[in-house]
Amino acid sequence: MANVTFKNNPVTLLGKEVAVGDTAPEFTVLANDLSPVTLADSKGKIRLISVIPSIDTGVCSVQTRKFNEEAASLGEDVQVLTISADLPFAQARWCAAEGIENVQTLSDHRDLSFGEAYGTIIQELRLLARSIFVIDKDDKVTYVQYVSENTDHPDYEKAIEAVKALTN
Repeated sequence: MANVTFKNNPVTLLGKEVAVGDTAPEFTVLANDLSPVTLADSKGKIRLISVIPSIDTGVCSVQTRKFNEEAASLGEDVQVLTISADLPFAQARWCAAEGIENVQTLSDHRDLSFGEAYGTIIQELRLLARSIFVIDKDDKVTYVQYVSENTDHPDYEKAIEAVKALTN
């Protein structure tokens, strides 16, 4: 598993680590209206999955806003998902307050299905570890970043480059 820290303290990630070349694992999370959302729901699209510990923190807010801005220019074939263990109601409130319209926020709070499938559950905190996954139209993982320190930003440029490489 990836070596990850939270505020410089080592944490334990649960689930199966995903690598480039893997078939993207299926998962079920909740949309802000509590309806179930699966990976299969976006089949045929390029997916950028931005995983954050909590929408109400500084780095997570910046990460979500950054990908919201980028999503507008990525085209119709790309879907940007932000997944956290926050309650769907908190995600909806935050998105409304911040004017987030190009990213779909999804909650893994109910059963940590995404976290288990992608190896992002922080055992000690019951949060998801900051990470980025890019999945192509055929459900192959083409880019992975497990951010080593959860209070650090991901590599936004590399993630966007990975998406753009699939749109050409």
